Amino acid sequence: MNLGLIGGIVGGIIGVAGAIIGTYFSIRNTNGREERSFMVKASVIFWIAGIIFITLLFALPSPYKWFMWLPYGLLLPVGIIYINKRLRQIRQKDAEQGAALDADSATRQ
Repeated sequence: MNLGLIGGIVGGIIGVAGAIIGTYFSIRNTNGREERSFMVKASVIFWIAGIIFITLLFALPSPYKWFMWLPYGLLLPVGIIYINKRLRQIRQKDAEQGAALDADSATRQ
């Protein structure tokens, strides 16, 4: 068996395993229902986009498949920035609601 083929298979397995572990911990380390729901949706979108990207790299003919890197390279960072911004908004909203609940319970006592 060709050493490059073995390296490609092993590298692919390690890459997918890392993505699965990263997805699991991204969802597991959320705080609250809304944040977890958002991370599940974002993870599904990223997995689908990644699978489509890889499929197109294998399916498209040679000069065209290289153009797939342009939208992938642009949309991936934009998606990551959006997710981080949205998570900050959710956490801030949860913190404000928690502070309001604490203030409300303190006034009742």
